[in-house]
Amino acid sequence: MRFTLKTTVASTLLALAAGASAQSGETVKLAWLDPLSGLMAAVGTNQLKTFQFLAEEFSKKNAAGVKFEIIGIDNKLSPQETTSALRSAMDQGVRYIVQGNGSGPALAIMDALEKNNARNPGKEALYLNYAAVDPDLTNSKCSYWHFRYDADTSMKMEALTSYIKEQPEVKKVYLINQNYAHGQQVSKYARQMLKDKRPDVQIVGDDFSPLAQVRDFSPYIAKIKQSGADTVITGNWGSDLALLIKAANDSGLNVKFYTYYAVTTGTPTAMGAASDGKVYQVGYGHYNMGGEMQRLADQFKARFNDDMYSTNAYTVFQSLVDAFVKAKSTDPVKVAAVLEGMKFKSFNGEVDMRKSDHQLQQGLYITRWEKASAKYPYSPENTGYTLAPVKYYDAYVASTPTSCQMKRPGS
Repeated sequence: MRFTLKTTVASTLLALAAGASAQSGETVKLAWLDPLSGLMAAVGTNQLKTFQFLAEEFSKKNAAGVKFEIIGIDNKLSPQETTSALRSAMDQGVRYIVQGNGSGPALAIMDALEKNNARNPGKEALYLNYAAVDPDLTNSKCSYWHFRYDADTSMKMEALTSYIKEQPEVKKVYLINQNYAHGQQVSKYARQMLKDKRPDVQIVGDDFSPLAQVRDFSPYIAKIKQSGADTVITGNWGSDLALLIKAANDSGLNVKFYTYYAVTTGTPTAMGAASDGKVYQVGYGHYNMGGEMQRLADQFKARFNDDMYSTNAYTVFQSLVDAFVKAKSTDPVKVAAVLEGMKFKSFNGEVDMRKSDHQLQQGLYITRWEKASAKYPYSPENTGYTLAPVKYYDAYVASTPTSCQMKRPGS
């Protein structure tokens, strides 16, 4: 009996040890579905390189002992193309999907995974959203299979308007945004939150431009000039922001821009010296974070002569590694159960994947475009300028409530 007991205990310990390292040596494929063609190709290309670079870095050493492989597919910023790209990725055995540009493609992924995961038990896949920020994705349209790593539009506006509240020179605001869900939400929340925090501020214009179609923003700049605005709030990104700011500088427009995405490819060059002290950004990090992220950003620049600005890709990889270890598996079903509600450390401090809606809770920075200095030396696109932090808001300040009624498997 004593021998049997010892054998049983030894077998149990061996089983536990095997379970703990069950994922060691596995290759985990992530399908990256974002634009590699059209006006937003430069942004997509940068982000794909970011995921590939970090996949290499995390593959060198991580607590789960896994390797990461990125499969990049051009979705042409189209929901229909995204659905086709997703099907192609899953045919290649991919069970982790990353995407960030556009809420239309994001919804296409969420709808497709809801159907796939219900119909094909054992072949479930997870969507790791690194930049699609429409609040509805974690509210009325929330999905158990979707996890968002960026702060949503309302969270960023909460931080941005908290900062604007303390800027008495802001008196007349012009809103200009891309004409799709994110841009419409920027307009909605700017109006609502400015009314609550600075009822004296006038909204003197509210324009929408077609997403990734405008090549000359000078007519919009003329309207901003005519309005008498001293401040512009915009959620534009990619070429739509770079060309907007270029047109503003070319016309001599003297306003301050409060943005979501001044880091995206082409925008630093468009800002240059002419935007010194005039452009602000709200985001989960900045160019001069220090520590591990600074080391990686410097390596990325040395290797690609490009800037790593979608740094929450790091958070995606870190969360997966931690979840693999805790789940003792790379199975998306087991990983999802661990991810929701998980607190973990990323490059910007401790973050929390809120269980109720799978929206990451994290601190946000307000940064300002200014000349690079000894304190903040990183210079994007070799401009000699940088986005320097001027204010930090803890996660609870920017956090917004959710209306998500999460439907979990088996409930």
